[in-house]
Amino acid sequence: MMRRLTPEEMIGLIQSETPFEAVASDYSFRVKVASYAPYICAAVHDGHQFRKSLWDICTHTDYERWYEEDPCTREMVASHPIVISGADSRFEYDLNRPPEDCIFEDAWGKPLWKSKLPQAERAISLAKHNAFYRVAHALNAQIESKYGAALVFDMHSYNWKRWDRVVPTWNLGTTNIDNSRFGFLAESWRSRLAQIQLPHGIPSTARINDVFFGKGYFLKSLTDTFENTLVLATEISKVYCDETSGIIFPEVVDSAARQLKELIPLQLTEFQESL
Repeated sequence: MMRRLTPEEMIGLIQSETPFEAVASDYSFRVKVASYAPYICAAVHDGHQFRKSLWDICTHTDYERWYEEDPCTREMVASHPIVISGADSRFEYDLNRPPEDCIFEDAWGKPLWKSKLPQAERAISLAKHNAFYRVAHALNAQIESKYGAALVFDMHSYNWKRWDRVVPTWNLGTTNIDNSRFGFLAESWRSRLAQIQLPHGIPSTARINDVFFGKGYFLKSLTDTFENTLVLATEISKVYCDETSGIIFPEVVDSAARQLKELIPLQLTEFQESL
């Protein structure tokens, strides 16, 4: 049963290893812990909510915001035991940036705000960012403590049509992981992603650091804080939707979700055997 909980209540449940599914008390993020498994799935850019007090001062349309978000990335991993995801738009505050840089001034070529963002509004956004990370760190700490290590799948998507070259269906960013220790696991995950067969003849290609490089704050924050945590920053190109119209292709989303449900446990097994 979905519950509405404060970050402190979530952390209390995590520390007692109590399964739960909840939305944050301000509806800014969601957490599902069906069981305390050795791995976590995350979708920090899945959210599209944009609080009403910002509507009149934002220069970007609803579509422009959606275009730069990562819709359906939570859905692709929703069946896994532990899932944490953002519910708010990255245009309100970006969970994949550090707190000092998580509120955009300019976004994708134009100013985000018609006038200077009031300090009170900025404080609300920063508090939401902070709450998410307190819970995410508590969750990762519990998993790493329980198993000695944690594997995190950091799910994202990107707009492939804006590139003037052929780009992969899947991109794995590894710049900020310990490649001397985990590089072979990154390669094995890339190989597994390349096996995914999507409908409509969508190519099965997967590359490392071809489009994005794994420099996001979510990966860096967990990697810098936890000694035995591997974060796999996994990007799917938006072959599962029409970037120009906003139409989602549910059969492609479902196909990716079903195959990730099979491949993620295989990657977990390899990760655990390497420790």
